[in-house]
Amino acid sequence: MSDTAPDRLSNDPRSKFHDAAALERGIGIRFNGNERTDVEEYCVSEGWVLVPAGKALDRRGRPMTIKLKGTVEARFLT
Repeated sequence: MSDTAPDRLSNDPRSKFHDAAALERGIGIRFNGNERTDVEEYCVSEGWVLVPAGKALDRRGRPMTIKLKGTVEARFLT
């Protein structure tokens, strides 16, 4: 397995960008210089992250998310 984190990764198993092996290793996300632990999905090349919007849920019971744009750095924790 490579030492670089994927360019795009999602926590949602229904997404085509979901990678269980990468998530098991642990991913650290630094967004605009701050460490984020609540990221649902990210894309390094496009420079955005999806994070939950408070405690709001959609009609299917999944958290509502907002897209934040900025500098994204991803790395493996282990």
